[in-house]
Amino acid sequence: MVRKHWEHFPHQADIGVRGIGSSREEAFEQVAIALTAVITDPQIVTPDLPVQVSCEAPDDELLLVDWLNALIYEMATRNLLFSRFEVRLADGLLEAKAWGEKVDQAKHQPAVEVKGATYTALQVRRTGEGAWIAQCVVDV
Repeated sequence: MVRKHWEHFPHQADIGVRGIGSSREEAFEQVAIALTAVITDPQIVTPDLPVQVSCEAPDDELLLVDWLNALIYEMATRNLLFSRFEVRLADGLLEAKAWGEKVDQAKHQPAVEVKGATYTALQVRRTGEGAWIAQCVVDV
C-alpha cells in the first residue's frame, strides 16, 4: 500500500516539489500541497473557497507544469492559498477543484512567492513498488 504524501527536495536557489501517491491523481494532488508548503503550512489553510482548474497537455510531465502554473496563477490573481485538491486525469486533460482561503498575512506568514513551475527535475512516473511520483522544481 502506497502512503500518499508530499515532500520538498533541494535545488540551488529554488525548491523542488514532489507528490507521491497510489495513482497519478493522488501524486498531482500531493505535489499541489507541496507547492502550498513552499509558501506556508498547508495545515493552517482553511479549505473554504472552491476554484475550478482545467489544463490540457500532450503528456503527463507538461500537464504537471501546466497544473502547478495554473495554481500559481489562481493564487496570484485571487490572493488565495490552497490546501485541498481533487484531480481527475484522462487523455491529456486535467480537471480539478482546489479549495483554499484568502491570504491572511498574520495567519499564513507567507515565506516566499512562487513565480512558476519549471521543467527542471520534471518527472511523472510509476515506481517499481507501484507508487506514482510527480515532481519538478519551482522558481521562488
